[in-house]
Formats: sequence, C-alpha cells, structure tokens
Amino acid sequence: MKTAEMNLTPEQELFVNERDSMPEATTTAMGNQDPELESNHSSDDSFTEEENRYHQKMLDDRKMSVIDPNCLPDRPQAVTFADVTSAAFKIKNGIINTPCVRSHLSDLTGMEVFLKKDFMQTTGSFKERGACYALLMLSEEQRQKGVISASLGNHAQALCYHGQRLNVPVTVVMPVVAPIMKIQACRRFGANVIVEGNDMKEAKRLAMVKGRELGLTYINGYDHPHIIAGQGTLGLEIVEQVQDIDAVVVPVGGGGLIAGVALAVKSLHPNVKIIGVESDRCASFSNALSCGKPTPVPIKSTLADGLAVPLVGYNAFHTARPLVDKMVVVKEEWIAIAILRLVEMEKCVVEGAGAIGLAAILAGHLPELRNKRVVLILCGGNIDTTILGRCLDRGLTADGRLIKFSVVASDRPGGIAELCRLLADVGVSIKDILHERAWITNDIFSVKVKVVCESRDLEHSKQLMKVLSERYTSVNFGDFMDSQGFRQRLSPSPNHLDVNLLEQGVTKCFLE
Repeated sequence: MKTAEMNLTPEQELFVNERDSMPEATTTAMGNQDPELESNHSSDDSFTEEENRYHQKMLDDRKMSVIDPNCLPDRPQAVTFADVTSAAFKIKNGIINTPCVRSHLSDLTGMEVFLKKDFMQTTGSFKERGACYALLMLSEEQRQKGVISASLGNHAQALCYHGQRLNVPVTVVMPVVAPIMKIQACRRFGANVIVEGNDMKEAKRLAMVKGRELGLTYINGYDHPHIIAGQGTLGLEIVEQVQDIDAVVVPVGGGGLIAGVALAVKSLHPNVKIIGVESDRCASFSNALSCGKPTPVPIKSTLADGLAVPLVGYNAFHTARPLVDKMVVVKEEWIAIAILRLVEMEKCVVEGAGAIGLAAILAGHLPELRNKRVVLILCGGNIDTTILGRCLDRGLTADGRLIKFSVVASDRPGGIAELCRLLADVGVSIKDILHERAWITNDIFSVKVKVVCESRDLEHSKQLMKVLSERYTSVNFGDFMDSQGFRQRLSPSPNHLDVNLLEQGVTKCFLE
C-alpha cells in the first residue's frame, strides 16, 4: 500500500517511507511490515466489514510505529557490570546516596529487614540515577537539540530535573492517567510537558513521533542501556551499606531497576537472591518469563501506577532474566496495607510501587526469607495526597480497623443516642453515621443506622460485633467480616500465617 493511499500526515509519511526502504527481513522481524497480513487482509471479501477494519488498523499500526534504535526486540543489548560502575562514577555528584537502614518492621515480619530509601532523591524516586547518566552520555549535538521521553511521572520528573540542572532541553509526554502531582512537578522544572495518550503505549508512540519530527533524542525510561546502568548504581550502594545480605526485593515495572540492581548485586555477591515483585493488575515481567520473551499484557488501574508498564523492556529482560531468582505477584489490598504499615511504623510516605516489596512479605509470598537479612527498595514517594488518603483508608479497612455496619435501632427519642453510647463504651471512634427510615421493612418506629467507625485492631472489631449482636436483633456487617471472603480476596495460599502475628493487628489475622 502506497503512503498516498493511507492519508498520512507528512511526518507519518516520512516514517513509512523510511521504514519501507529498510531491508525486508529487518522490517518483518520488528513487526513494522507484514506482507502476509497486507496481501491477505487488505481487501478480502471472506471477512466481515468489522474484521477488515480490524485488520486494516493492525496494518496501519504496524506501518506507523516508530523504531527506538536503542531498544530493538531482535537485537537486545546486555548491560555489563562495567557500565554500572561507569555510571556510578559519573553521577556521584548529581544524585543522593540514600540511606539503607534496619526497619522497625523486622520484628513484625520475622526477618531482618533493611529499607533502601531511594524515595529521598530530590524528585522522589530512583529514576534520577538513570536519567542523570543518560543525559551525561549525550553528545554535544544531542544536548543542544534536547531529549524527549514518555513517562507516567517519575522518569519524567527525573529527566526534567536533571535536564534543567545540566542545561538540556526536555520534552515529556505523559498519559492522561498520570498523577496530577507528577505532571505539575515536571512543569515546575521548566520542561515542555505534553499530556496526551490514554496509556503508556500511546504516550510512547506520540513521544517518538514528536522526537523524530523535531530531531530530539528519545530516552526510554526503563529500557535504554544507560538508564539500566544508572539504576544499577542503587545495587552498588546496597552492597556497600548492608553486610551479609540474603535477598534483595525489587519492584518491577518495565524491568530497568531489577535489571540494573540484579547485575550490580550478583556481580559482587552471586549468592544473594534477587526477587522481583509486581502488581497482579500489570504482571508484565512474570508474563514475559512465561512466554520466554517480552509480551504485551493488558493493564488495569493500580495503586502501583509507576509499575503499570504493559511491555517489559527488551534490553532489561535480556539483562535481568538470567539473574532473577523469583518473581512474585501481589494483590492491591496488600499494597494498601504496606503503604499503611510504612506510614505508621517507619514514618515513610511512599507510593504503591515503593511499598510493593513489603506487600509481598505481608502477603506471605516469601516464607523462605524468614530469619534472613532482606533489603527492600522503597523506590518512590510521589503519591498524590488524595490517593494517599484513599490508600490509608483501604489499608485500615483491609486491616480490620475501619469497619462499616448497619443496625436497626429504635426511632424513639434516645434510640440513636443509646447506640452511640454503646460504641463509646466499646471504645471505637465513629467516622461517619447516617440513618434512614424510608427503605426498611421493620416497624414504623425503627430506623436503620449506618455507621463507619475505627477500631484498634481486628480483635477490637470482633468485640464490637459481639456487643452489637447481643444488644440488637438486626445487625449487618455485610460480607466484610467474612473470613472466607477475605481468604479469597487476600490470601495467596491458605495456612501461610504466623499465629504470633495475630495479636499485632496484621492483616494476615483475617485468615485465622
């Protein structure tokens, strides 16, 4: 199909012509041109109109895709330990050597836990390491023209900050789902911020098209070799700060962090276990391991928005695959609980991606690490305040400390007051209360009272249930307190709990 027949914009026509001039074997391998698809489906009467539109869209998508020369699926680049050490030397004056300290969570988890607090970087995430190194490695011509990238937020902020510091013009394309706080932060650093695209896939395509049009260097936020090498410096710091490490637990999105950290740690201490953790709403690395290569996965909204990458990086996967010992997938409830634990016990405000390593431990996915020395990477702290509030409420709810119930009480004077006195005697704090009269089937002198209250822990909530059940004939806690329901929602496997934790208000006690 000729470009004139496709009604392309001038820049798209340029890319298609460029791609059509490439050797046939190369373009086919990269998925940019599929002769069989074009010949068989361009105008096949055996297909319905809807199927033909679908096939045409596939063909157009392939023809208009833009190649990132640093991230090729058929020619992945393996980052070396020498690359990581080079990055460490070059960026040492541009980033913060963040602390890695023993956690108060050690007694709670039954492990000696150390927290690598990389959310303490200037822009609030580990992404500064790779961004700083990638910018330092630009040629003078590239520095003058500037760089462009697509990001949900953390990579964009890091690139904008270090671009401003190093006088490199930066343009970032952020999907509409990117947190508002991160978008505003990029603008404060003086970057050109484009908010467009429904997800990272669309934002990346837009960024690469724009970059080719303006002559900007595209820097992939998780798969560029310099990005991976820069992230690896975090691993070098960990082995310097903590002795006799048994395992490092790494959040995984596009794979750049785990590739760099695994390379750095395993090169120096081959016996240290490298464990990756993903959200079950975007398990792209686990899927890549199952398929043997990076394969796109559908993504859903997740508390770990920084890890919501539908396709693992080719270079990152090629580098990390032989070095990763285990991958773990956790549910959203555990991420909320982990955020809550870190706020309460460590006074650390982190985003979902930063808390996901602790979530894996609380969920009981890593029993083999009991009594071991474990490093958790708190990779980012850029969480919207509104989202933080929701996360804390979700965590309290899953923890059995924020509960909702309804009770049918007397509508005569003093009826609701009596209920409130009973709650006060039990010692729970009322967060919200609502009463309704029209939608109940009891007698006309009754009222349904809906209450949201906060308790100390699960045992306190059970005490409240007992007192209410003894006093009122109609009490409904819904399916919230159904242990079977919690087993299905939260438990990766039955009987994985330590009974000594039940009295400490840990979410696992729901599964007793």
